[in-house]
Amino acid sequence: MSKKRLKRKKLHNKLFVKNRLVILNEDTFEEIFSLKLNLMNVFIVASIGAILLISITTFIIAFTPLREFIPGYSSSKLKRDATELALKSDSLTVALKKNEAYILSIQKVLNGQLEYAKFNKDSILSSIEEPMPKVKLSASEEELELRDQVTKEEKKYLPTSPKKKK
Repeated sequence: MSKKRLKRKKLHNKLFVKNRLVILNEDTFEEIFSLKLNLMNVFIVASIGAILLISITTFIIAFTPLREFIPGYSSSKLKRDATELALKSDSLTVALKKNEAYILSIQKVLNGQLEYAKFNKDSILSSIEEPMPKVKLSASEEELELRDQVTKEEKKYLPTSPKKKK
């Protein structure tokens, strides 16, 4: 026979030859457990076990709050807080600009660079306001459905906590 065929036959024999796994009591040499195995069965069981272990671990991480401990994922509460803080900082920036313009105008009046009769707080504030561009603010049906889906998912994964007092 050819060398390839001999190698294949040897491999086949190694994989499918039956072996016995025996567990004995060391003191009495009593057989506790016995099992007939071959290498192919062991390989298949080990492969299926590894696949099950990986899939269960993936499922647990993907669908439980454990995913928040993985770098790159953040909790929905953290995202919501970041959005609120961004909105607050934007409004504080606008208020700061208005106050700075008001203070500059008062300084001009106090230095005598501007007549008091022409000084009006509302005219100062209206001069610094930038016109807002017109934007289409209506949401499409797809966007509304997506928003509903996201809020449902957030409610599902958020732990219930007592309301904060402001």
